[in-house]
Amino acid sequence: MNVWLEVIGWVGSGLVVWSLMQARVLRFRWMNLAGSVIAAGYNAWVGIWPFAAMNAIIAVIDVYWLVRLYREAHDAAVYEVVEVEPDDAYLQHVLKVHAGDIAQFHPAFDAAAGPAGPTDADPRSAFLVVRGDETVGSVIVRDLGDGSASVELDWVKPRFRDFTVGEFVHRSSGVFTAKGFRRVVWDDPSSSSRAYLERLGFAPVPSSSSAGATATGVGTRWERVVA
Repeated sequence: MNVWLEVIGWVGSGLVVWSLMQARVLRFRWMNLAGSVIAAGYNAWVGIWPFAAMNAIIAVIDVYWLVRLYREAHDAAVYEVVEVEPDDAYLQHVLKVHAGDIAQFHPAFDAAAGPAGPTDADPRSAFLVVRGDETVGSVIVRDLGDGSASVELDWVKPRFRDFTVGEFVHRSSGVFTAKGFRRVVWDDPSSSSRAYLERLGFAPVPSSSSAGATATGVGTRWERVVA
């Protein structure tokens, strides 16, 4: 058998196996599709028709789910925003379970940073993004007292990290307008969230707390005017 044909067969099988190790649903589907197409072609070429048919069917299933995932990515009827109290037991459970993952993206976030005193109102607002009965992310903001809200947490589960689910809180739900916020700010000293923030409509402005901040997004406060 041609050695290159053998290599192609192994590549297809490797991609299928590797796809099963992916946490992100979109990455899994694309890798599984590529592996299944290659494996189907290889098995058809060498005449192993049961495996060729199986991989072809898997590829069709992957295409179906990819089309559905992309179609639903910005559908407010699929992803809903549910406001909860900042000290809500379920929210605290989600934050605790995913504390390690959250710390990678928001190392300064403190789930217990509530009101200054026992009789003070909590200045934070908390929102869960849900898909059906599955919680896919959470956004927590702090009222700055001047019509502005500061983002303390904008987190999404790894499975849905290829999608911009935060848009349903920031742009689609109208929750910030309902609370009287005129602008939302996000401090991102490392510029690690630049692409995400730009997709949400944020623009960088020099941060008064970061010396030498520039409009490049490094050490910058990002701002979005609430429509």
